[in-house]
Amino acid sequence: MSIVQLVLNQKEIIKIMKNTIIALATAGFITFGASAQAGDAAAGKTTFATCVGCHGANAEGGVGPKLAGQSSADIVSKLNDYKAGKQRGPMTSMMAPMAAGLSDADIANIAAYTASL
Repeated sequence: MSIVQLVLNQKEIIKIMKNTIIALATAGFITFGASAQAGDAAAGKTTFATCVGCHGANAEGGVGPKLAGQSSADIVSKLNDYKAGKQRGPMTSMMAPMAAGLSDADIANIAAYTASL
């Protein structure tokens, strides 16, 4: 096999791979980004009811920090860290038990809700 044939074969393989990735992404079989699970803001509002005492009815802050307007990715990251027991700051001892009972869907929903405010 000559070098020219080898280069053409590699280009064809790359083209096929790109087309396959595009087709899979278009069909929804693969996703790109930080989270494959999009949250439901309406469900998040319901779950957020347990957060109101510290974060305020509109996530404006109070005892806990303002969450309104933070990106979904940031909220997901913080809640997952708390859930895993990772130290995130002085309120970790309060937040870790709160996050421990949240499912991945709960976390995504809360993140969608707070980001929508």
